[in-house]
Amino acid sequence: MNRKSQSPSTFYRDMLRLASPIVFQNLITTAVGSADVIMLGWVSQTALSAGSLASQIMFILNLVYTGISSGIGMLAAQYWGKKDTKTIEEIMGIGMKLSIPVSFLFFLLACFSPRHLMLIFTAEGELVEAGIPYLRIVGISYLFMGISQVYLCTMRSIERVIFATLANASALTLNILLNGVLILGLFGFPRMGIIGVALATAIARGVELLICMADACWFPAIRFRPRLLFHHNPILFGDFMKYSLPAFGNEVCWGLAFSTYSVIMGHLGSDMVAANAVVVVARNLGTVVCFGIANAGAIILGKSIGEGHMEKVKADASRFCRITFFSGIAGGILIFFLRPVFMNMAELSPVSRGYLKGMLYINMYYVLGQAMNTTVICGIFRSGGDSRWGFICDVIDMWLFSVPLGFISAFVLSLPPLTVYFLICLDEFVKMPFIYRHYKSYQWLKDITREF
Repeated sequence: MNRKSQSPSTFYRDMLRLASPIVFQNLITTAVGSADVIMLGWVSQTALSAGSLASQIMFILNLVYTGISSGIGMLAAQYWGKKDTKTIEEIMGIGMKLSIPVSFLFFLLACFSPRHLMLIFTAEGELVEAGIPYLRIVGISYLFMGISQVYLCTMRSIERVIFATLANASALTLNILLNGVLILGLFGFPRMGIIGVALATAIARGVELLICMADACWFPAIRFRPRLLFHHNPILFGDFMKYSLPAFGNEVCWGLAFSTYSVIMGHLGSDMVAANAVVVVARNLGTVVCFGIANAGAIILGKSIGEGHMEKVKADASRFCRITFFSGIAGGILIFFLRPVFMNMAELSPVSRGYLKGMLYINMYYVLGQAMNTTVICGIFRSGGDSRWGFICDVIDMWLFSVPLGFISAFVLSLPPLTVYFLICLDEFVKMPFIYRHYKSYQWLKDITREF
């Protein structure tokens, strides 16, 4: 059968089957962020600001996991199209060998050098002191995530998105419940404030790891075998590094730029930091559907490439772009209607509330650019193993344009904080024409599998 002529209804059914659990997982993740903001906002604006800055370490580590997961996803999805489960197990083992040492390094830095990490993001002593105990406790969760995130990514790549979502959602739901208990001191527990956030995160990530290890003991198709950590397949490892390193570089480049934005705002004052903590939740909610579509697209298109149906991939990629466009518009509309909720999510100073109001308006359109670019770069391009182009694009866009523009506008021209934020948020739209041109060239569409 020629899969080129696959009906749109079949495509939308597959997309809905894969994207819906991922969207649900993203919603739970956003809910955890919202709970942190709301509960820490009830504690104090200092706790909210310190928690927001300290969580940038987790944000950077998550980018490392995303880069490794991208390498797994690009290769595993195509090998899944060929039903080569043995190679997929080896790919997961390679991911573990990379993620575990990185997680251990972040654990050491967070637990033994938290002050130095906090000083990267702010010079305000009150925020630094509040963030130190948070990092010392939350650093334990990094050890758990080094294994669980790679395992769950592999399961998503072979279309086990429901299991991956349930495992992650269970941990994140527990995180929310523990936040309430430990931050606010419910059911007789002491009020732990920002330390409660860290402890809740560590416990929840430990439970997530236990779920993954229990699943690995019985799932027959793909198993996590500890011996794979010591097995070396030079050809497959070379392929993994070839495709994952640019994706890793892309995620780190993008993430460090976003963390640099936080550095810029951190030096503009705690009012701007607190407003940014809330607006991040709004932006995550506005893009939750779009990012689910991007992840589903990488799986569906990668599998089709592995099966050899190239014309089908072109048609499906176009459909993914259309869906993302409309979901991006819907995300902006959602932020518009939920403005009263976000404005009252935390106890903010009048200055911080003024910043937040302007930042919400900016994010109403910003989410569309972020959604479209993420779907194309992280979903469509990477499904064909093209991670290098996105890396180069983001290096030029963010580090030669947005970051210098942010520093110049904030520290040289001393522009108002909202103006600085607006200029930083031009990054997604500057690169959009170049992304479209590369997309239409179809140079990203390649089968990257081998016969072993």
